[in-house]
Amino acid sequence: MDPAAPRRRSSEAPVKSFPPAKIRNVALVGHGGAGKTSLAEALLFCSGTISRMGRVEDGTTTTDFDPEEVRRHLSLSLALAPFEHDGFKINLLDAPGYADFVGDMHTALRVADLAILVVSAVEGVEVQTEVAWRMCSELGLPRMFFINKLDRERASFDRTLDELRDKFGAGVAPLELPIGEEASFRGVADLLTDTAVLYDGGPKPTLGEIPEDMAAREHEVHDNLVEGIVVADDDLMMRYLEGETISPKELEDTLAKGVAEASVFPVACGSATKLIGIDRLAQFIVEVGPSPLERPPVSVQAPGGATEVTPDPSGQPLAVVYRTVADPYVGKVSFLKVLSGTIRPDSVLTNPRSNSDEKLHNLFTMRGKEQEGLSELPAGDIGAVAKLNDTLTGDTLAPKGTPVVVPAPEPLEPVLTIAIQPKSKGDEDKLMTSLHRLQDEDQALHVRRDDETHQTLLSGMGDTHLSIVAERLQRKFGVEVVTEDVRVPYRETITGKSEAEGKYKKQTGGHGQFGVAFLRVEPMERGGGFEFVDQIVGGAIPRQFIPAVEKGVMETMSTGGVFGYPVVDVRVTVFDGKFHPVDSSEMSFKMAGSLGFKEAMAKAGPVLLEPISLLEVTVPIAYQGDVMGDLNSRRGRVQGTEVAGEGEQMITAQVPTSEILRYAIDLRSLTGGRGRFRARHDHYDVLPAHLVDKVAKAAAE
Repeated sequence: MDPAAPRRRSSEAPVKSFPPAKIRNVALVGHGGAGKTSLAEALLFCSGTISRMGRVEDGTTTTDFDPEEVRRHLSLSLALAPFEHDGFKINLLDAPGYADFVGDMHTALRVADLAILVVSAVEGVEVQTEVAWRMCSELGLPRMFFINKLDRERASFDRTLDELRDKFGAGVAPLELPIGEEASFRGVADLLTDTAVLYDGGPKPTLGEIPEDMAAREHEVHDNLVEGIVVADDDLMMRYLEGETISPKELEDTLAKGVAEASVFPVACGSATKLIGIDRLAQFIVEVGPSPLERPPVSVQAPGGATEVTPDPSGQPLAVVYRTVADPYVGKVSFLKVLSGTIRPDSVLTNPRSNSDEKLHNLFTMRGKEQEGLSELPAGDIGAVAKLNDTLTGDTLAPKGTPVVVPAPEPLEPVLTIAIQPKSKGDEDKLMTSLHRLQDEDQALHVRRDDETHQTLLSGMGDTHLSIVAERLQRKFGVEVVTEDVRVPYRETITGKSEAEGKYKKQTGGHGQFGVAFLRVEPMERGGGFEFVDQIVGGAIPRQFIPAVEKGVMETMSTGGVFGYPVVDVRVTVFDGKFHPVDSSEMSFKMAGSLGFKEAMAKAGPVLLEPISLLEVTVPIAYQGDVMGDLNSRRGRVQGTEVAGEGEQMITAQVPTSEILRYAIDLRSLTGGRGRFRARHDHYDVLPAHLVDKVAKAAAE
């Protein structure tokens, strides 16, 4: 059995249920290598959920269980890992930090009520930290930071905190200061209570006095923190100004309000691998992290118009499927978040999109690849169900007769496309079936068949993303694929007028074949398509054979002109011809039309047209010059620039499609991963003469 296949722990009693106020849905996001998976493992261990801590380097962590993840030591997909702490249920969503899997990070943030941005104290703020912050801002999601790896060489809390404030503003508020750094890191100073929390004896800390050498600084930062918290509450502010000491509980409550409003962004710190500060992070999650009840109502579409849904366990059951996993052994697993009501095993809900009833047989939660049964799933909670028939990612499950729909988010636009084909010729149908199953679980994956180039095109978020898809095709479905260059859909047209005689004459004994058609070709406006004009008079060609002439011309245009590519923007006029009362037929005039068109086009100044894409590139201002220079080197024409956001510019340019087939990789390299782009087909333009031979040769191969 596949080592990544989910395992059922059916012998254990179902996991108990928690009310919405006792649930915390938390996404761990940030740059790859910051330690998110190790942090998830540490939280599970410190809560007693697992008895032994795994290591990313050994491939033994709970949330990195896929064979590709184990081999690459890299999180490649979103994983769920629930645990209990202090009477609360915390649903951890461990999201990949690599840019190619940003779709899973976006999914995690849509489901979560709190984002924890994990930042390495060694590398500091990195690209995906900024991407995660931007996504959180767009969603209005509460967030906090965890500065990790303070035990590592070259770690610096102060430098990292300064970077956070510089990038993300004055709302960044440290709740702790590290005691010691690098190898001597052994605890934290709690700024709310003015106490030292030391981890000299393992994960269970001891409390003590703030070390003398940092007491003055700790008191200063404590005062700044308290002032930053009380300013949000007029009553607390007055009491504080009058010299009253505000209790830690009151500070926590006010801080929690600021976090829920996404106006304050607390900073905790520690070391996931040394288990320093992990128990405190779990406590921060339950004390200052918002519950589903503290988040804004979800807007849904109902027959009477838009309405809002709150997480009431006694309300009508309503859930949204946020992720689907296709597994060849256990079938399709649908992960869902309950927005209202309480779902129980064998509940029957309707999918308004497919208009089909779905019976939710065994409800369970997933901890990595481990399944644990659920007796019920109340509003605000996250769980999973297997083998739904007609439900996909983004679908809503609602009571029968209540066609309520949660609007699905806009899918991320793919940035890189490759062409694939099965290594074994008989696997074409199996390949498409397998691709569609993977597409069900990966919304960032796009599959289409290009009827013009006869290629199967696979689009995703980068080269690593697409290589992982190829590996999963082979491992999960036994389909091995090979890649090839994406063929650019060039076109041909003409620049002048010409006339030609198309003559088809064949004698094979008995009835022969005879047809003559005189054709005139002339160019049309770009985008004009094709026009066929009949100017036959006097019966030079019988009326029943004229459609055959047009058909011969159209078939020749579609199969390729002088250079081997489809012909567009041409007007063809048939103005004369000859026929034989016995030997003429539809076939003979179809061939005459084809031959005449080929000859006329060759004399009418044929040119190649290349597709031009409209490219919108958003980059930090520091990279604007480099990107514009690069676009010019790709034969691009910059149309303009405009401010896109804080410190960013959007460059709009028209660029030949052939020059940006791998632009995602090049832009990432050029901007250190900070650039992003959108491209769409805009128009066709004449290919420069010095490139014609190369393109024509490719068509002939």
